[in-house]
Amino acid sequence: MRFGDERESSNFTDDTGRGGMGFGGGGLGCLIPLIASRFGIGGVVVLLVGYFLLSSLGGLGGNGGVAPSSQQVGAPAGRSNLDPATRHFTLQVLASTEDTWTKLLQPKGIRYTPTNLHFYSESDQSGCGAAQSAMGPFYCPTDTNIYLDTEFFNELARRFNAPGDFPQAYVIAHEVGHHVQDLLGALGQAEKLQARASQTEGNAIQVKIELQADCYAGVWAANAKAPDGQPIMERGDIEEGMRAAEAIGDDTLQRQSQGVVVPDSFTHGTSAQRMNALRTGYQSGNPDACQSL
Repeated sequence: MRFGDERESSNFTDDTGRGGMGFGGGGLGCLIPLIASRFGIGGVVVLLVGYFLLSSLGGLGGNGGVAPSSQQVGAPAGRSNLDPATRHFTLQVLASTEDTWTKLLQPKGIRYTPTNLHFYSESDQSGCGAAQSAMGPFYCPTDTNIYLDTEFFNELARRFNAPGDFPQAYVIAHEVGHHVQDLLGALGQAEKLQARASQTEGNAIQVKIELQADCYAGVWAANAKAPDGQPIMERGDIEEGMRAAEAIGDDTLQRQSQGVVVPDSFTHGTSAQRMNALRTGYQSGNPDACQSL
């Protein structure tokens, strides 16, 4: 990717020096629906047993995406242990999303108000409850923050075999996509629908939300420009993103973790769906193309 002298965003919080916060407060209650949506009642049982046996060690969590709402308050940050190169690149990506979405939403009469990127290590507290590394990156609509333990980038490269700079940018752009959905009212609408839906129906609604965020990530990539006005995307970047999207599809993850694929429990979409959503956004460069996913 060609960022060059692209500015860094100032909309971030660095709590990486805080250390593990454990579950604390209402965090466990917030994790239960996240675990249930991915692993079912068996996962909830494991979570509860693990919490009571290992809560002092932290490290338990669910899947990322959009966290449910429940206000929590964290403690002051300590000394940062965030890798400077990772920090610089990630904040350049965030700045690029700010500039790009400001331009894309302006014709619609919508003012883009930036999200805040909250860096943490191992565990922390978000406006939606506990933040755990195992949950992956997620967006919290309560405080409009993206929560990220950058160790996920290493997991993306090693566990999911999706190295490269664009997969990392794709992670940030996907979560920013949730913020765009929040600004447009899509998250609120989805929450209301899920409140009246069965578990299976609620999961299907969540899949649509996640696929649209993937598509929005592609839209950003198609429209983002370097300081010299040239596209930031280089040869091979979108292919890196496709490998990442394929690796984190629900069917692929379930097949690897449990040997069985349970479509009714999908919350993010299949590998094919996630690849198609990212491709749709990138090839069209138009947010409106993401409405029918």
